[in-house]
Amino acid sequence: MEKNLVIEAQKLTKIYTSGANEVRALQSVDLHAAPGEMLAIMGASGSGKSTLMNILGCLDVPTAGSYRLDGTEVAGLDRNALADIRNRRIGFVFQGFNLLPRTSALDNVELPLLYDRSDRALDTRALAAESLERVGLGDRQHHEPNELSGGQQQRVAIARALVTQPAILLADEPTGNLDSRTTLDVMSLFQEINEQGVTVLMVTHEEDVASYCKRVIELRDGAVIRDEPVFQRRFAAFDISEWEAA
Repeated sequence: MEKNLVIEAQKLTKIYTSGANEVRALQSVDLHAAPGEMLAIMGASGSGKSTLMNILGCLDVPTAGSYRLDGTEVAGLDRNALADIRNRRIGFVFQGFNLLPRTSALDNVELPLLYDRSDRALDTRALAAESLERVGLGDRQHHEPNELSGGQQQRVAIARALVTQPAILLADEPTGNLDSRTTLDVMSLFQEINEQGVTVLMVTHEEDVASYCKRVIELRDGAVIRDEPVFQRRFAAFDISEWEAA
């Protein structure tokens, strides 16, 4: 087994029961990710990809199997410990942005830092401003979500996910509400972040989006049916300018 894995999941199984009925959402799934990888998790509705993402994000626990996140065994941790892991080691990006309305971009990005219970001395405003600069929105710090485009709102959400310097970034259909041109812009940002060393896991049903990752993992009926590298498509500045000029 490779050392220093960020994600080390072995034989993850998740069973939901309803009366006498039993649904196996995950069936003995193995998944490993090294620092700096960018993975796409694909599958049809009901394939188990959302269940897998919830377990990897410490939002749910498996029925069986083990999961180590950045060297920490997650199984058996209590609710408070799981909350701390989610806050400090995992960044979440969602399809619907999940920004607080009537709240500035700076305040939205600062929010995870306000829940930090580590007693670290943090300049939360400065860290939030730096995170917005990182995603190219340093000049939009005081704008509220309704004053930003969809792509800018997703950038704020990405800045919020990065502000705690997490071990992994989990993105659930992050381009689902965006048009093609804005998808190009946001995926370019994800690649830049990944090239800076952040491990990214992205749930998507779009092959085009998955092709910008380094590996694609496909689920069917709760089991992995494909785990392979993909030929990466690279974004460059001329791609966007040519599109805009067309």
